[in-house]
Amino acid sequence: MTRQQLVAQIHQKQSYLCVGLDSDISKIPAHLLSDPDPVFAFNKAIIDATMEYCVSYKINTAFYEALGVKGWVALEKTVRYIGPDHFKIADAKRGDIGNTSDQYAKAFFETLPFDSVTVAPYMGEDSVKPFLQHPGKWAIVLGLTSNKGAADFELQPAGDGLLYEQVMKTASRWGTPENTMFVVGATQADSFLRIRKLTPDHFYLVPGLGAQGGSLKEISEKAMNRDCGLLVNASRAIIFASAGTDFAEKAGKIAREYQKEMSHYLTGLC
Repeated sequence: MTRQQLVAQIHQKQSYLCVGLDSDISKIPAHLLSDPDPVFAFNKAIIDATMEYCVSYKINTAFYEALGVKGWVALEKTVRYIGPDHFKIADAKRGDIGNTSDQYAKAFFETLPFDSVTVAPYMGEDSVKPFLQHPGKWAIVLGLTSNKGAADFELQPAGDGLLYEQVMKTASRWGTPENTMFVVGATQADSFLRIRKLTPDHFYLVPGLGAQGGSLKEISEKAMNRDCGLLVNASRAIIFASAGTDFAEKAGKIAREYQKEMSHYLTGLC
């Protein structure tokens, strides 16, 4: 999906919501566990209930890899079921020497129909470049994360700022705003104004909404650009809104609430 197509979806749906399919089998409603593929059955119901309110789905591959071959089957069935009208993110946090990254890119962009992959930039440009060689596909580079360990490296002084700032400035030159996004945690709302100055035209994938305490209002006010420039992710708050047979209905209700709030913040752009 190109930037133009993504922006068109945002305006059409009046939403920049990304639904995170962190489908932990230990939290899936019990009545689904007898299904031959409970993870896919769960995902399919969530997608059906939320697709009109979101523009993106983020599949955290760890929850599928942990299940072995069955997990990979569920992952592939899920990403293909989502279809072409939603921006599909493989939250895999890949990044290795060039020839290995090239294989990762082929796995997610050619074997599987993802639009983007989250990428760890620690090994530098040659580890990220292979993800930028596929037209219409994106690398989503880790910028400022919301976990406690961000203080160990990301928030350490480097040059005339902090390390994550140097990473984002440098990585923004490897690609363009047409094929490079950055992960910026929702719980880092106070940093968004400075981050937006560093990378004014890029999209941000913003995890941490809902269960992790991020404020949609703060994020939208501080980080939005002329194209919106945001994909705000909510995972547990939506997909595990209920553990009962009404789980999909409840997920759709929460997604609709987020979409309504987002439409308010998008008013000035449309």
